[in-house]
Amino acid sequence: MSRMISNIQIHTHNRTIVQIDNFSLEENKITFLLGESGIGKSILAKAMYGLLDPDTLEIKINNKDYVTHLHSPEVQELQTNSFFVFQEPSSHLNPLLTIKEQLNEGSIARAKDEDGILRYLWQAKDDKVFKQLLELYPKPYRPSGGEKQRILLAMAFKKIHMYTSGQVEGHNLFVFDEPTGSLDNAYRNTFLKGLLATYIKKPFTILFITHDYSIISEMTSQYPKLLPHTIFKELRRSKEQDKINDENAKVLLHDFSPDAYLNWLTKGTAITTTSPNKTPVLTVKSAFSVFGRALCLYKDDAHTTPANLLINKGETVYVKAPSGMGKTTLAKVIMGLYTADSFSMVLDGKELTEKSPTRIWEKYLWGKKAGMVFQHADESLNLEATVFETFSGLPMPDKLTRYQLTTKLDELFEGPLSPGFLDKKVAFLSGGQKQRLNLLRTLILSPSLIILDEPLNGLDFSSMKKVIALIENQRKKGTAFLIISHNEEIVQTMVEKSSIWYLGE
Repeated sequence: MSRMISNIQIHTHNRTIVQIDNFSLEENKITFLLGESGIGKSILAKAMYGLLDPDTLEIKINNKDYVTHLHSPEVQELQTNSFFVFQEPSSHLNPLLTIKEQLNEGSIARAKDEDGILRYLWQAKDDKVFKQLLELYPKPYRPSGGEKQRILLAMAFKKIHMYTSGQVEGHNLFVFDEPTGSLDNAYRNTFLKGLLATYIKKPFTILFITHDYSIISEMTSQYPKLLPHTIFKELRRSKEQDKINDENAKVLLHDFSPDAYLNWLTKGTAITTTSPNKTPVLTVKSAFSVFGRALCLYKDDAHTTPANLLINKGETVYVKAPSGMGKTTLAKVIMGLYTADSFSMVLDGKELTEKSPTRIWEKYLWGKKAGMVFQHADESLNLEATVFETFSGLPMPDKLTRYQLTTKLDELFEGPLSPGFLDKKVAFLSGGQKQRLNLLRTLILSPSLIILDEPLNGLDFSSMKKVIALIENQRKKGTAFLIISHNEEIVQTMVEKSSIWYLGE
């Protein structure tokens, strides 16, 4: 049967943050909640779970005030029996307590087999691999993001084991909010395997929030017997325009068919990576050094064949490597944002090395010969600027009119855009909307080379398809693309094998 919630409204004193009329979960089922970043998945889950502050937000659930919801027996039972894995582990680990102390706070201190859980999540034969972490006080860069993520997952597993072993009974809701954002695919699949193995022993209610659509392939290929117990939902904006003209406010929960994604993936995406035009746009010498690390580009995954990176006009290349190897660092060296120890490249006929001054990039390359779409839109955009102001300062020969910008935005947004959209502050847009602005701001300059660092980050399925189509349209005009992404499943359908380079030490 459906869990209690149906209607949730969350406001501040001057605007609606999110509003939904059909938010509910199936008890003892696995619900994957998909959708673009920032659309409201996390805050709706926190509202249901009872984690929001009624003193700072105006919240109504099923038309009742939030305090009533917080004090209801069902919510208190959920909080006693369940666990919420937050999206940003750093903000939910106490820097004044060691990791070991936090793994044994509250009720989870009674859980058994902590070492076994940690050994599994770290895939470690030697306990020293993770035990040295247990004595640490969390700091911004230690443990790493992936290690912090696994620490929170370990806490959740301890609580799950308490439930499956009968130590706790009653209503439960285990929420995993982007639990694999800092994990590579191997660790993601390890976590998922462990979670589903415990679910099989004794089913419990799982809400798995993600914008990683490739998890659909993992579920359908590896866990077909669990599909009758699995629900895929996607949160989307309502096409209705509400009275305060806020596109973010009204959202709807839709069923999402796995076949829609799988069939699209099977057919292949719209991008053709090679081009008959063999005019080189970018050549990077295979061996380079940055921040004291010697790195090399290869044409094989085994790292036996060093090869210069070559992108011709109208081609798309994918640079592949594990998280933390230095893909984004390489991109920023190419863009002149980092200075390498040793490096050599030719961009649009201009030779550049580690000795080339930054002013060369500033004067001749930035926004002219090369552009980069950064991974995190919040770090790339001025959040206090309006949508129109985001584009009005670009180095273009002719100023962009409001009509021209609206026409361009219509290619990426579910139209029609409201009349006030161009005057909205970037800070009030969702993560997916910011990412689309982030992308369009570079595409509109039409430089010879565009570097895309996680271009599909935070997008829903519809937006991913639009972004890929827009990239292909730009490629046909002669732009060369360099793609960096952890979303291997999708990117490798976009890029031919001959256009993949591997980065390693």
